[in-house]
Amino acid sequence: MIGIRVRRSARPLTDRWRTVPVEPRGSTELGISFRPLQAEALGLDPRAALQRLLAFPFQVVRLGAYWNRIEPEPGSFRPEELDRQVEECGRAGRRIILCVGPVKTFGYPEFFVPAHHLPRPLREGALVEPGDHAQLLAAAIAFATRVVERYRDRRAITAWQVEHEAVDPLGVEHSWRLSEAFVEREVAAVRAADPSRPIVMTGFFPASPVVRLVQRWRTRDQGDSLAVAERLADVVGVDLYPRHALAGVGGLTAYADGSGDAAQPPIGPRRLVITEGQAEPWEAVTTPPNPADRAMASCLPEHVIENYNRCLRWGRPLEAYLFWGAEYWLARERSGDARYLEAFARVLASGGENSV
Repeated sequence: MIGIRVRRSARPLTDRWRTVPVEPRGSTELGISFRPLQAEALGLDPRAALQRLLAFPFQVVRLGAYWNRIEPEPGSFRPEELDRQVEECGRAGRRIILCVGPVKTFGYPEFFVPAHHLPRPLREGALVEPGDHAQLLAAAIAFATRVVERYRDRRAITAWQVEHEAVDPLGVEHSWRLSEAFVEREVAAVRAADPSRPIVMTGFFPASPVVRLVQRWRTRDQGDSLAVAERLADVVGVDLYPRHALAGVGGLTAYADGSGDAAQPPIGPRRLVITEGQAEPWEAVTTPPNPADRAMASCLPEHVIENYNRCLRWGRPLEAYLFWGAEYWLARERSGDARYLEAFARVLASGGENSV
């Protein structure tokens, strides 16, 4: 089985999420990633969205330092938006994983280098090596160092994330990749700025056989981001999407579907977190569709729980599981459908015991 399914993309809403058993989480902490740009794209006020989400009793939140938002022009440094996020999350008692980027940070478009640091586009199909991109590397290190130095006295911050899926291609839009040597220099700079906190690095784990083959081919020279994270990081973060769209026409969509595949990331005895557990649709458009009386096939409300269960059944300790899609849940709630938020709340309410 190659793991491709063709389905109607918009499915009738049901209440199946109410009866899906919730796997006991034991010592695994739960949390979310917060994407202010995604909140804006969905027509939400980012500050109000974060406050609404912090009303839920999760333990961990991942925030991003978006380089081109903080340094919009040469010589500027405008961290006020991130300051507010760090302050609000700390005041709410949440542990924070702060992604300092700098080149790649979670949340579309995942590439946030200010234009003044990149006079020419990165060459497609090439590795971004330190020797060929010395100015970009120096600027990236300077930015990451400044961010770490600004926040390293905040007790709420418990880890730094360096890059996002560091050496993988940037989706389907770009085929250039950061080299391991480039990323290694960034990791060393963050460690030097704060030796006391662990480094998290993330990687996309292809859930279906066909996507695994493509990933292996595209990263064959230096390995994918999970392999590099094992070599460079203290904590490996896994980004897992059991179902995602490949292409759609009319009301039908072809999905890479690994929901029935029991494969696990090939990670050795490293500290492990799920940095992105799919909890919103990944359809054939950038912003997930939001039909009033339908849910999208790539992630129905019950999949929020089922995807979580899958990882908890791997049989190895997970330090944390971060649900991906919190802003989408709020957009659905605004449209009159609270099922995604309520599915998340069911997992939080389950504690360490079985729940039905």
